[in-house]
Amino acid sequence: MRRHIHNVRDLVIPVVDFFYPPFRSLMNLQTFRYAACGGLNTFVGFTAWYVFFKFVLREQNLDLGFYEFKPYSGALFMSFFIAFPFGFFLMKYVVFTDSRMKGKVQIVRYFLLYLINLFLNYALLKFFVEILFIYPTFAQIITTVLLIAFSYIFQRYFTFRATPVEEISKPD
Repeated sequence: MRRHIHNVRDLVIPVVDFFYPPFRSLMNLQTFRYAACGGLNTFVGFTAWYVFFKFVLREQNLDLGFYEFKPYSGALFMSFFIAFPFGFFLMKYVVFTDSRMKGKVQIVRYFLLYLINLFLNYALLKFFVEILFIYPTFAQIITTVLLIAFSYIFQRYFTFRATPVEEISKPD
């Protein structure tokens, strides 16, 4: 399995890096990879959300028996199962390749970030749709844009930190 993951990574990195030269003066390679991979994952997540919202739920509530989700919220939670593993792969194997943390630690931290983002996304989506009366598709786009900077900072300095805290605090 690991060999297959590395084979896919070895195909993805050159494709992403091919588009880097025009952006070299604006950002470093890692930031570019984050923007490219984050953009791709956002596209995949938004596409999954839209498919679940329009075609699976057909803009109808999702009733789980114990709780009933509005269709835009139900689609958000359903899209998690596609965007989460796809995003983790990109962040771990393409963007933050300098992290020496164990994969188990990274996935738990990434999951924590994803839950925080899911909650913030849910709350903001609900606010935009139910309070400001913005159409759900546009509300999801606005919400996504707002969460991008937060996600980068959290992933860079927590989820995929390059140097463990113990090494930073060691005196020379």
